[in-house]
Amino acid sequence: MNIETKLVQASVKKDPTTGSLSTPIYQCATFEHPGLGQSTGFDYSRTANPTRKVLEEAIASLEEGNAGFAFSSGMAAITAIFFLFKPGDHIVISDDLYGGTYRLLEETFKNYGITATYTNTCCLNDIQAAITDHTAAIFIETPTNPLMKITDIEAVTKLAKEKGLLTIVDNTFLTPYLQKPILLGADIVIHSASKYLGGHNDVIGGLVVTASPELSQKIGKVQNGAGSILGPQDSWLLLRGMKTLAVRMEQQQKNAIQIAEWLNKHELVKKVYYPSLASQSDQDILKKQSKGFGAMLSFEVEDVALVAELLGNVKIISFAESLGGVESLITYPTTQTHADIPKEYREKIGLTDLLLRLSVGIENVDDLIADLEQALEVSAKKLASNSVG
Repeated sequence: MNIETKLVQASVKKDPTTGSLSTPIYQCATFEHPGLGQSTGFDYSRTANPTRKVLEEAIASLEEGNAGFAFSSGMAAITAIFFLFKPGDHIVISDDLYGGTYRLLEETFKNYGITATYTNTCCLNDIQAAITDHTAAIFIETPTNPLMKITDIEAVTKLAKEKGLLTIVDNTFLTPYLQKPILLGADIVIHSASKYLGGHNDVIGGLVVTASPELSQKIGKVQNGAGSILGPQDSWLLLRGMKTLAVRMEQQQKNAIQIAEWLNKHELVKKVYYPSLASQSDQDILKKQSKGFGAMLSFEVEDVALVAELLGNVKIISFAESLGGVESLITYPTTQTHADIPKEYREKIGLTDLLLRLSVGIENVDDLIADLEQALEVSAKKLASNSVG
């Protein structure tokens, strides 16, 4: 079955009692036992809930993994994965990554003896050099957030298996519609489901997919024991959102390609970070492991003074955190998504104060380009006026 059909049909006909086409929201905490020592398969909603189960089965099918697990947020999902490790364990992780993941490792898990080395996972030699006798896993984002670097998933998983390490892939930016890391050898896939899977900026959630029964059992114990599960209402919202993932992603990607090309020619834009504009080697890797570029891009403006003016003058695009929804959002990583990463570290990897991140929505692309154009023009004129004054 093609993924477009899987997305639409994932939650259809799941209620044999009524024949409802939409999965019901089982808004309940506990379930009646048929008798002593008997169960319907549902006892308490922390352990399992029928609505959440449909979502978990859906994401496992879409990622072609062994099992899926739904958590209360993307960070709760990542936390559950880090609970797999013990004091003394070491993780090699992409140097360009979401600031929340960096904060979680450095401010929480480091206190429990779990350490990380941040390296350029686009380079196998750099990964190899970062691996120690205590390394337990390689954690990658691809494309990375926010510099859109591309890592060869298959090459990394091959190296990891040779070393007896887990490979964890954050697939939030491309989703299983465009990229399936488990088919490339990954052991665990993570999603901030609040983003493209939900698609409407109206739900917070995280998803984990495991490749093996052994890992499924371990994550299941963490999910049940720690209890940071996704509620039935939010599970239903994600199922509803996932139905349109294919059509949304196609439109968002189409828009992003045009906007990236337009920005790349603008005199006030210093550099654009988007896979279609990446090096040929990066594009070759992307073509091998995915079927698209996605709809996230970042760009540097020529003058840091343009940042505040641009953010204050966009009219259609919203200045807000998050990404992946139908509405276009622009973010300033330095003070928002990556604020917890030290300035010297950000600058070392190329995340400068000139950088803005754009999550491209499904609006008419001409309107989005016109909005960026007027905002850049107004900003430039104001700066010129202030300079003269």
